[in-house]
Amino acid sequence: MKDIKKYIDTHQKRFLDELIELLKIPSISADKAYKDDVFNTADAVAERLKEAGCAKVEICETPGYPIVYGEIIKDKNLPTVLVYGHYDVQPPDPLDLWESAPFEPVIKKTEGHPDGAIFARGACDDKGQMYMHVKALEYMTQNDDLPCNVKFMIEGEEEVGSENLGWFVSRNQAKLANDVILISDTGMIAKDVPSITTGLRGLSYVEVEVTGPNRDLHSGLYGGAVANPINVLTKMIASLHDENNHITIPGFYDQVDELTAAEREKMAEAPFSLENYQKALDIDAVYGEAGYTTNERNSIRPTLDVNGIWGGYTGEGAKTVIASKAYAKISMRLVPHQDWKEITQLFKTHFESIAPKGVRVKVKPHHGGEPYVTPIDNIGYQAAEAAYEKTFGKTPIPQRSGGSIPIVALFERELNSKTILMGFGLDSDAIHSPNEHFGVWNFLKGIETIPHFYHEFTKLKSAEN
Repeated sequence: MKDIKKYIDTHQKRFLDELIELLKIPSISADKAYKDDVFNTADAVAERLKEAGCAKVEICETPGYPIVYGEIIKDKNLPTVLVYGHYDVQPPDPLDLWESAPFEPVIKKTEGHPDGAIFARGACDDKGQMYMHVKALEYMTQNDDLPCNVKFMIEGEEEVGSENLGWFVSRNQAKLANDVILISDTGMIAKDVPSITTGLRGLSYVEVEVTGPNRDLHSGLYGGAVANPINVLTKMIASLHDENNHITIPGFYDQVDELTAAEREKMAEAPFSLENYQKALDIDAVYGEAGYTTNERNSIRPTLDVNGIWGGYTGEGAKTVIASKAYAKISMRLVPHQDWKEITQLFKTHFESIAPKGVRVKVKPHHGGEPYVTPIDNIGYQAAEAAYEKTFGKTPIPQRSGGSIPIVALFERELNSKTILMGFGLDSDAIHSPNEHFGVWNFLKGIETIPHFYHEFTKLKSAEN
């Protein structure tokens, strides 16, 4: 392991060039217009795994986009690490807010990334972080430094709910058998404050449709006489929170896991500047559920947010119209013990019940996933902690994330394995937003740290046995 920094320095330009080529492919799983690009990305990932040293690589068909599987089995008596990642990316819209084209990667220096950051859709989520694992494997195979067995499962539908991942996992449990699952699709507190994500929120995502008259109407002739679906929809959405920003859906909080005062005090030890937080977002105040801090609101509390809303005329100029229909997309982030299917049904029942006469409401569930918490007394967590200590020189902070990776709970249920979330991104990396980026330093630090995890986990697993 003493030569890993030298190896990274020697091959840094090649590593970045390879990642840039991967980022050029617009693997947008949500848009069927990019279907060929998604398949092409799967091919590219498979080729990179072969080059990195996987003895066996397969592009596994599913009812949707393929899953890239790779493995290198040194000895069946050694521990096995399963690496999960995804090669699909979010749509880049709105395009006019990008400072450079989303699929024409550029490396630029920023205040937070003086060594440069790669700007492109998927740079951090998740192509850049997934590719750290490929290059870490390359180092270990090239230097005969792989202490255990490794399997890769890289999917192409994470950004649309991993609809077919469960189908694949349930049919391939023997192929995917492992001792621990390793994922880099999260972040850390800061470059000088390493952290390990120990909790993820669940997700319920729905689309609502409000229909009024059977056609668009002239707002002068009909305004005030019929229900305007856009007006109605906005009122319905506004009613979903009370004056304390508490969600008003009956039963919504019944299963919420309330942290103890001691647990909340431990969370508060993580460094956080409210002033810097507001400055980074260009806001003059934070906003959220009364009685909780900003870090609690975005991690241990459930939320309900409108992700998109539309209806009527939105083109240039004016068109005086009462739209026949109005729509919104709504996501609910969930915490431990909240079941996403139950929450979806609670939302549907409530939203339909508050619709006034004169309109019809449809609620269309999209996808969801369960929350997840990793115990810090698990040897996988302990191995990750030791790995960070070796490369950062300090003990990482356990941290709950506000994001969701719905398949983590699936893995524990189907594969009976704990998942360790070793993320190297930063909150400022603008994932899912225009100008997404990933620091060059963070990318290389991930490559340096991951091999230490393999060594530490193998050591701890052997001692356990």
